[in-house]
Amino acid sequence: MKVSHSPSTLFAAFDDPDLVAHAGLVPTVRLAERCGLPALVAEKVKLTGAANGAGTAPAAKALSIVGGMVAGADSIDDLDVLRHGGLPRLFGGVRAPSTLGTFLRAFTWGHVRQLESATRAFTCNLAVHAGLVPTRDEVVFVDIDSKVKQVYGPAKQGASFGYTKQRGLHFQIVTAKTGTCAPVIVATRLRKGSAGSGKGASSLLREALATVRAMGITAQIIVRADSAYFSHKVVEVCRKAGARFSLAVAVRKTIREVIAHIAEDAWTPIKYAAAVWDDEEERWISDAEIAEVPFTAFTSKKKQFHTTARLIVRRVKRLNP
Repeated sequence: MKVSHSPSTLFAAFDDPDLVAHAGLVPTVRLAERCGLPALVAEKVKLTGAANGAGTAPAAKALSIVGGMVAGADSIDDLDVLRHGGLPRLFGGVRAPSTLGTFLRAFTWGHVRQLESATRAFTCNLAVHAGLVPTRDEVVFVDIDSKVKQVYGPAKQGASFGYTKQRGLHFQIVTAKTGTCAPVIVATRLRKGSAGSGKGASSLLREALATVRAMGITAQIIVRADSAYFSHKVVEVCRKAGARFSLAVAVRKTIREVIAHIAEDAWTPIKYAAAVWDDEEERWISDAEIAEVPFTAFTSKKKQFHTTARLIVRRVKRLNP
């Protein structure tokens, strides 16, 4: 089998009016409509005074962007995928990429917050409709983290060099999950690329926990994060929301001093893949061990922020001192 035309004369295009490349958008958009996304955007997003009519029909424009992203678009020009083939016969109100670009450029920080408000309400509706709320009293894990998405245009708004040493857009994301439910994104925020991982985490986490409770979840919440989010502000948000927390801690001088006072008989071996069972002593022999000790954090802050909790330490045999 071989191509019967030379590359210079061969051209392929997806332009048949009866073909539909992304039929999966039909149930996706129907679900968005059923959970009230268009109505929420129309109600909450007000681009008053925007030039060139950018503020008109925000619901149709927002759904066009969402639909394009679901279809794989990752740039403004790619949003034209919704106008190919038979898709215009399946969806009405699809806007041109240039119109959608003008719409997005009209957004200010306040408009972004309006859109976030609509997104939170939509997430609550979606959680109930799609059965994302746990049916039994199980623990709900709320995880917060950040990532830098590399970009290549030097004029890209908000992009700069951060800890990855690459020009990128730096975002925080909060997800919620249970033992029977896939992770659900409950909050996101874009910061400057050079921002610290934990910058603004407390306010984002506060909104995320409020969204989780608004979903109707009454179970115990445990917030999990790495050491970049170990701060008195994050802990205070968890306490006020009635959530527990499991935060990694960077090994600093105070931590080393606490670890040094742990008794040798307080360490418990962990069963790892390379662990060996000792029949005589009836225990696992492993290079990794854990211990638990009380620890009061944030003692340099006001007394109201002092936090006494369990410090769980894992140690391994140092193979190359």
